[in-house]
Amino acid sequence: MNCSYNCGSDCWRVSKYPCLQVYVSVNNTGRVSRLSHNEETQDISSECFYVPRCQKDSVAMHVTIMNISEHLKVNQKVPCYYDPSEQQEMVLLTRLYDHSVVFHSLLWPSCMLMGGALIIVMVKLTQYLSRLCEEIGKIKR
Repeated sequence: MNCSYNCGSDCWRVSKYPCLQVYVSVNNTGRVSRLSHNEETQDISSECFYVPRCQKDSVAMHVTIMNISEHLKVNQKVPCYYDPSEQQEMVLLTRLYDHSVVFHSLLWPSCMLMGGALIIVMVKLTQYLSRLCEEIGKIKR
């Protein structure tokens, strides 16, 4: 089916693209659910599997959607993420925010904070040693 969405500041008009709907059967439960590419796609369009980047060329977007469709037809079994408690009916093919993203989101700011604190401690230590050296120099004179 054909869908459209507003691209926001990237485009000056509404972008039209073919909407690919993919249904999967979850092996453990036997339930059939709609597959979304990732969390962002799920938020943009709950109907479509994939929302292409905003382009003015609708033929290119159609080719992209058809390539994805052919790829999914060839690969009948794909690993995906689902909610075992069945509170969400959507199944995700890929996740944007997994454990490694959370780890890196916390690790690098923490390293920067520790580096900044270390620089401040080194400056204070240098100031202290400078004052100490100056006092020792006054005592020897």
